Amino acid sequence: MGNPSGFLNIKREEGGYRPIEERVRDYHEVEQELPEQARKLQASRCMDCGVPFCHWACPVSNMMPEWQDMIYRGDYKAAYGILQETNNFPEFTGRVCPALCEASCVLSINDEAVTIRNNELFVIEKAFKEGYVVPRPPKNRTGKRIAVIGSGPAGLACADILNKAGHTVVLYEAEDSVGGYLRFGIPDFKLNKNIIDRRVNILKQEGLIVKTGVRIGSDILKLKDEFDAICLTIGAREPRNLEIPGRDLTGIYFAMEYLTQQNKIVRGDVIPEQELIRAYNKNVVVIGGGDTGSDCVGSANRQGAANITQIELLPKPPEHRTDDEPWPLWPKLLKTSSSHEEGCERYWNILTKRFDGDNGRVSSITAVQVEWYYDEKYSYRMRELPGTDIAIKADIVFLAMGFLHAEHELIKNMGISTDSRGNIKVNADYMTNIDGIFAAGDSASGASLVVRAISQGRQAAQGIEGYLNSL
Repeated sequence: MGNPSGFLNIKREEGGYRPIEERVRDYHEVEQELPEQARKLQASRCMDCGVPFCHWACPVSNMMPEWQDMIYRGDYKAAYGILQETNNFPEFTGRVCPALCEASCVLSINDEAVTIRNNELFVIEKAFKEGYVVPRPPKNRTGKRIAVIGSGPAGLACADILNKAGHTVVLYEAEDSVGGYLRFGIPDFKLNKNIIDRRVNILKQEGLIVKTGVRIGSDILKLKDEFDAICLTIGAREPRNLEIPGRDLTGIYFAMEYLTQQNKIVRGDVIPEQELIRAYNKNVVVIGGGDTGSDCVGSANRQGAANITQIELLPKPPEHRTDDEPWPLWPKLLKTSSSHEEGCERYWNILTKRFDGDNGRVSSITAVQVEWYYDEKYSYRMRELPGTDIAIKADIVFLAMGFLHAEHELIKNMGISTDSRGNIKVNADYMTNIDGIFAAGDSASGASLVVRAISQGRQAAQGIEGYLNSL
C-alpha cells in the first residue's frame, strides 16, 4: 500500500464527459480521461482493506487493491498483469460496466468510492499503448476441438480461455462481425467498435478461428460429430413486447431494432430508405428506464429529435442508498446517464394503456399514473390512480423493456431444456441436458451485465475443460 492516507486526503475525481454541444454532433466516446498523475492519485485512495468487498462484488473477482497499488506506484505492466488474470476484456468492462465493485468499496460506507472502473480502463489502455498486450498463442495444441456459438462477451471469454489452453476453438457468429450485443447493441459513444476489433485481432493471432455470417440453427447437433464440445452463448434476444391496443401502428420499434441499425450506419452501412428509423425533428417516446432505453435517448439526441420522453413503469429510484439495501449490497439508485444530460424528460410510475395513431402511424400514447404497494402477503403490487390519464405525443416509440430469454424456436429445435424462466437450463458445470453441449451468458441466466457474461463464459470454459479431461 503505497499511500496509506490517500483516501483521507484525496477526493474522488472523475474525468467527466465531453461538452454536450460537442458530443451530440458525433458518435465518438463521451467519457474523458484524467491526466496520468491525477489517475495515480485516484488509485491511491484504495484503502487496501482487510476484507476487500470490491473483490467480493465483482463477477470476475478482480483483485482491485493489488492493481490499484501498482497504478499508484507507476508500475503499469504489473497492474495489467494482475488485471488480466481475472478479466479477459477490461477494455469492455472499463467502458460499460456499472461498477458493482464501487458500490461495495469499503470507502463508500461513509465517503465516495474509489474510481475503480475508470482506473481499470486506464490500466488496459496504458497496456495497449505501451505494448504489453500482445498475442500469446499456446505453445502446444491438445487435439481437442470446441465450437462456441455466439460471439458476445460470454462467447469471446469462453473461446479465449479454451484457445489459450491449447484446444482448437471455432467461434461462430450469425452476423457479419464479432461482438454480439457489444457491437450491435451498445452505441459507439459508449464503446467505439475499433476497441472490439483490436481485441478480436489479437485473439485471431493467438489461433482462435472466427467464422462470421454463419447461422447454425438446428444444425448444431451435426456439429457434435466435428467437435468434442459445444458452448452456446447466443444471448437473450427475445424482447419484452407491449401487447396493447395500437401495437400494430407504424413507428413502434423494439429498442434493438433501432440501436442495431444506428450502429451499422455509424460503421458505414447503407440502409434502404424504406427501412430507415429516423428520429430527426420527431417526438420520441422511450418506454423503459434502463440502460437500453438510455442508449435510445442518446442516439435520438444525435439524430436531432425534437423532443424525447422516457417513461418507466416502476417508481423513481432513490438518489442515495436506503436501509433496505445496506452496504455492501448493490443499491438500485437513480442513474442519470450522459444521454439523459443531453436532453430528455423522464417520468416514473407510468403505465402505457394504448397507442393512438393517424393513418396507420403512431401519433401519441395514452398512459396513466400508478402507485406501488405491498399487499397482505408482502407481494409488490401496482394499481392505477383514477383521473390521472395522460397523453404523450409520439411520432416514434422505442420499446426498451428488457429481454425475456433466448430464442426458443432455436433452442427447441436442438432439443435443449429450458428452466422456469425460459433460459437454457444448465448444471453447475454449465452443461445442458445434452451431453457435451454447454451454455453460458444471457442465454443461460437471462439478460444481464457484460461483466457477468464474461464471468459465465470463463466458468463455462472451466466446465468444458473438466468435461474434456473426462473423455
